[in-house]
Amino acid sequence: MRLASTAFDDGGTIPKRFTCSGEDVSPPLEVRGLPEEARELALVVEDPDADRFVHWSVLGIPADTALIGAGKVPPGAVQTENGFGDRRWGGPCPPEDSEPHRYVFAIYALDAPLGLGTDASADEVRDALADHALGRGTLTGLFGR
Repeated sequence: MRLASTAFDDGGTIPKRFTCSGEDVSPPLEVRGLPEEARELALVVEDPDADRFVHWSVLGIPADTALIGAGKVPPGAVQTENGFGDRRWGGPCPPEDSEPHRYVFAIYALDAPLGLGTDASADEVRDALADHALGRGTLTGLFGR
């Protein structure tokens, strides 16, 4: 599986537009190479430099999704609470004057729907993904202020 973006390359800098220093909209994402047996997708964006702080968690993404547009959530998908306490994209916002943080976008192909709602905790999402993931694709972006 592969996850890519037209906004930045893997290991590259996330443009300001997609961060708390800009418009704070989610970047466009392209999903490729899904396993045929995938029944659903899930997307989790975490900052491993801030104790796996969750910036976005989207579940119930249709398995035939190839593109997630900037600032969009796929039809039928649900967003769970991020580390900011919101059910939406929360863009990169590391402490000022710190080293740039890494933001790992991970798309999961699942063998069955997770059945979790918007009230699912980050740990519940992680546990369900561990039980149902067929494959995973990642894209890492950097951002510092």
